[in-house]
Amino acid sequence: MRRRETPNTRALRIAKGRVFLRALKRSVPDAKMALQYSTPWELMVAVQLSAQCTDKKVNEVTPKLFAHYRTLDDYASADAEEFSAYIYQTGFYRAKTKNILAAAKMLKDRFDGKLPRTMREMIEIPGVARKTANVVLGNAYGVVEGIAVDTHVKRLARLYGLTDEERPEKIERDLMEMFPRKEWFMLTYYLIEYGRKYCPARAHEGTKCPILHSGGRFKRSAR
Repeated sequence: MRRRETPNTRALRIAKGRVFLRALKRSVPDAKMALQYSTPWELMVAVQLSAQCTDKKVNEVTPKLFAHYRTLDDYASADAEEFSAYIYQTGFYRAKTKNILAAAKMLKDRFDGKLPRTMREMIEIPGVARKTANVVLGNAYGVVEGIAVDTHVKRLARLYGLTDEERPEKIERDLMEMFPRKEWFMLTYYLIEYGRKYCPARAHEGTKCPILHSGGRFKRSAR
């Protein structure tokens, strides 16, 4: 059970967040979303393909995929076996094929062929949870309803003591309480780029980690 937060502890958490965010911005000022796409629908396809796969690999796969499947109708009427062959390299291709093709059909049937602009509607789409919805809404429409928590964000948020939670939706809640709304969208990309540049999941030296030397007492946990 989560401990009740007092005004004092909340103020300390917010202050810690400010220090942490300043260190992130100084360390990775050019952070941005790495997936390549031309339309909101292509963005959602790319985000679904990125599950358990690197953005680099997705960007290697999508040019041929997007060249072959040009419209939403192409996806909605696609042969599952043929589609799977295009995305095989991204892993978990059967589940991804099922979700993406079902999503295309839902968009045609329920949303007039367009991606919705609200979290409530987005998470009704096959294969779309809050992380995917946050990424698509923020990048495609500038709609920010939360913070996209992927494996990188989860790892670093726990590593630096921003949360003790395990479930993405609870981690998202803690981060939303800690950081101002205007920072929610970019926080994901700062954390992802910081992890790639300074703090990868593999064993590494932490002596060059800017956050450890930011003055904010962000001692890395042993997680």
